[in-house]
Amino acid sequence: MSIPGLRIKEITVRGIVLGVLITFVFTAANVYIGLKVAFTFATSIPAAVISMAVLSVFKDSSILENNIVQTMASAAGTLSAMVFVLPGLVIVGWWSGFPFWTVFALCAAGGVLGVLFTIPLRRAMVTNSNLPYPEGVAAAEVLEVGHSFSPEAKGETRVGFQAVIFGTLASVLMAVLEATRVMATELKSFFRIGPCTTSFTMSFSLALLGAGYLVGLSVGLAMLLGLAIAWLGAVPMLSTIVPQNGVPLPSYVNDLWYRNVRFIGAGAMGVAALWTLVKLVVPVMRGVIATVTAARASTSSSDSRDLDLSPRWIAGLSVVCLTVAAFLLNAFLGGTPFAGHAWGLIAAVLPFVVIGGFAVAAVTGYMAGLIGASNSPISGVGILVILVCATLLITLVHPSAGSDKPLVAFALFTTAIVFAMATISNDNLQDLKTGQILGATPRAQQIALIIGVVVGALVIPPVLNLLNEANGFAGGPRLDSAIAAPLSAPQANLIATLARGVIERHLDWRMIGIGAGIGVLVVLLDEFLGYRKWLRLPPLAVGMGIYLPMAITMPVVIGAVLGHIFDHWSAKPRVGRRGRTPEQTRRLAVLMASGMIVGESLFGVLYAGLIVATDKGAPLGLVSATFGPAPAIGWMVFALMILELSGWLVRRART
Repeated sequence: MSIPGLRIKEITVRGIVLGVLITFVFTAANVYIGLKVAFTFATSIPAAVISMAVLSVFKDSSILENNIVQTMASAAGTLSAMVFVLPGLVIVGWWSGFPFWTVFALCAAGGVLGVLFTIPLRRAMVTNSNLPYPEGVAAAEVLEVGHSFSPEAKGETRVGFQAVIFGTLASVLMAVLEATRVMATELKSFFRIGPCTTSFTMSFSLALLGAGYLVGLSVGLAMLLGLAIAWLGAVPMLSTIVPQNGVPLPSYVNDLWYRNVRFIGAGAMGVAALWTLVKLVVPVMRGVIATVTAARASTSSSDSRDLDLSPRWIAGLSVVCLTVAAFLLNAFLGGTPFAGHAWGLIAAVLPFVVIGGFAVAAVTGYMAGLIGASNSPISGVGILVILVCATLLITLVHPSAGSDKPLVAFALFTTAIVFAMATISNDNLQDLKTGQILGATPRAQQIALIIGVVVGALVIPPVLNLLNEANGFAGGPRLDSAIAAPLSAPQANLIATLARGVIERHLDWRMIGIGAGIGVLVVLLDEFLGYRKWLRLPPLAVGMGIYLPMAITMPVVIGAVLGHIFDHWSAKPRVGRRGRTPEQTRRLAVLMASGMIVGESLFGVLYAGLIVATDKGAPLGLVSATFGPAPAIGWMVFALMILELSGWLVRRART
């Protein structure tokens, strides 16, 4: 939606203030949901709707101003993925908390580098590319509809804002009821089938249900296949081999999965990530070549709306960020046995950060353009980065007894810097696609995203510290009965385990090898389904279904299936059809699902603060943890909430 000959103000003080506020809220929410379920949600569309609703009170607000707000806020959906790595430093016992300035500087420096490294790729991967950028196009569509001058468009924005609020309030209500212990947080059932043992668990979580709608049926069914491999195949088979030895059944089953089966998932995820990278080598190389050619041609361009940050600014900011990264690495090594060789080690590691960071930026940017930032296998990239980093370090250092733990921590810290680049690169080109459709200036968006990165980096360490103190992380050293149920932090646990396994040389390669074999079979299955143009089963999602706890995965699968049923209903032709189009109805559902995630996540952060303030594990508890009717009440309330939320969407779809 370009407006020739008319210069519209893009970056405004009110837009920056609003973008900062939305970024604060969505970053906190994404940190919580990332620690709970191992993926974050895209914030561009809900941020765009909120921005339009707020800025509509100003007569001179513009579509490009709202685009800058959503660009800033989108950093919340990406930089918060740092929770996939940083908690690993607490889990391995190197940190007891998250030092504010260290974590802030790491996230900010790595995130800004992620912005800068994707600037040379813009013309090849956005301007002159046929990549679909599904989320970027959807965000542009929402902004265009909201800024139409028709009364129907204004009503669409208003109802969209209501969908976000309704979803948020519903998930907050559910979370409050669970905090009182009147209703259970999840269903647990452990049982035997002949000589085999397995279990069924499911969380009563609207946030996970909403996440299932956002990831879609393909990913949901792939995760269901992973669940079947883990809990109908691997766990029952292992239970016939590993003796129970008097261990209580729940502990026995969970131990089989935790010590064995999840490594099968890790192997499958590693193969899936590697296959994705192999498929992208040729397209990415073509993109880099096209970028260099386009950059030379652009020097004579007179289009004032096709400007990036200048090469001088890119080089200067890159040097500043890499200098910050070098000093962070040096300070980190200061308290380790490698302090005397710190700068030599940094000289060897920094090229890995630069080269690996640029390669990861290109790959994640391309993947976001291909399948969207939410579906991009960023966690699989993290697995490959930690394996390469840990292998590089043991080659350089040859650790001895007593130096393993510091080297594991240093591997995690180095990986975190590269991962910060990957998270922002995963989003940056998506935002630039939105801007291209709307006629925005790339330079303005790049400035906005840098601001969003810095704001998000300010939020991450205090929220991590709060959740660590209130809940702790599964696998961490400080868990006790005085704190609430630990957050699973599944990706951080996996990356920390891989780092320890490589450096301490005790990784269970047998289970990982089995998982790799399963990964190869799933890749072949997915390619066959793609060849036949049937519904595909993303291999990384299958691996996640094996690796994640069933309690987390089941509501995601249910949300994906229910979402597909709803989308199919909304797309059905109806005689004398009135009401919203299928596209409008799906947008409402996306906004409600985003609100469901935001509501539960924000309550989780606030509840953690209440736990810390009162020094009680369940400060809102009205009954004991063994309250008998709690599971039945949980089922009933969960079902009623689903019916009410679905009914609201159906009524709005017909209006």
